[in-house]
This record gives sequence, structure tokens and C-alpha cells, in this order.
Amino acid sequence: MKSERPRQLSTAEERRATVLRTAIGAFAARGYFGTTTTEVAKAAGISQAYVYRLFPSKESLFVAVVEHCFVQVRASLERAAAEARGSGADVVLAAMGGSYAKLIGDNDLMLIQLQAQAAAASEPAVREVVRQGYARLVEYVRGASGGSEQQVQEFFARGMLCHLIASTGADEVDAPWSRTLSAGIRHY
Repeated sequence: MKSERPRQLSTAEERRATVLRTAIGAFAARGYFGTTTTEVAKAAGISQAYVYRLFPSKESLFVAVVEHCFVQVRASLERAAAEARGSGADVVLAAMGGSYAKLIGDNDLMLIQLQAQAAAASEPAVREVVRQGYARLVEYVRGASGGSEQQVQEFFARGMLCHLIASTGADEVDAPWSRTLSAGIRHY
């Protein structure tokens, strides 16, 4: 007689992680306003009611997705700072910039950042999580690099320019305006 193993049920934390991963793709593709919890639940293979047990609202789910993305960005910057070939601000910032450029090669992460910034304009809870996320990143970059205010500002401005270039495919267009925007910007 064949021994049947009992079916292993997922824990709430495993389901929460599954919903979060699924929601990243959904929100990246359709944004905060264009994504429903029904779509996320269906893609995660659970009921919408269970999504609401894990995340009390669509807003709380989106906030969790945005927070998750900020954690990924921070981890990438930390690895780059630790592996930088020198300790000068320019060297550390360049290493972090290269790491970030590779990270946003994951289109979903970049799209979540863009979607979060768009939703922040009208949704206070999203605005707050974006503010907090950038506050932590700015302070980390300042401390890890030892860069000046101007260097840190330019680091983040360059990151935003990377978003623009990558999201519009400007680096794929052979025109004076796109060459101007893309000059010196590397994407993976």
C-alpha cells in the first residue's frame, strides 16, 4: 500500500509572500488604480476574501509592495557600497549607481517605483510610504558614500533620469534629444 503524505497547507506568511509577489507583477503592469484585488487573488490562486485577511485593503497591499521594493533597492545599494573599490564618495556612488542600473533591469521593480510616484500624487498613504522610503535611502546613501548634499542629490536625479530613459526606451532612439538624455547612462 502506498503511503500517502498529508497535504501540506501553506502558512499565512507563505501566502502573504505569494500574494506580495503576485501583486508586484499586477501593480507594475496596471498601476495602483488599474489593479483589482480580485485580479491579484486569482493570479495567486486564492480567494479575494483571503487576500483581505492578509492585507486589509488594496491600499495596504500596494503599500506593502512599495515597501518591499524599497527594501530591494536598499539591499542592492548596500551590496554595492560594500564591494566598492575604494572609499571615496565618487567611487561608492558610482558602485551604487551601477548596482541600481542593474536592479532596474527588473522591469517590475522600476515600474512599481514609477506607479508609486504616480499614486503618491493623490493617495496620502502611498505618498507617505514613498516619502519614508526615499528618506531612508537618501540617509543611507549619504552615510555610506560620505557624499556632499550635491553629490547625493545628483545620484538620485540620475536615478530618476534612468527611470525616464528605461521607461520610454529613449536609449533605443537615435535622435539628438535621446542621445542628450542617455549620454553617460548605462543600463543592463
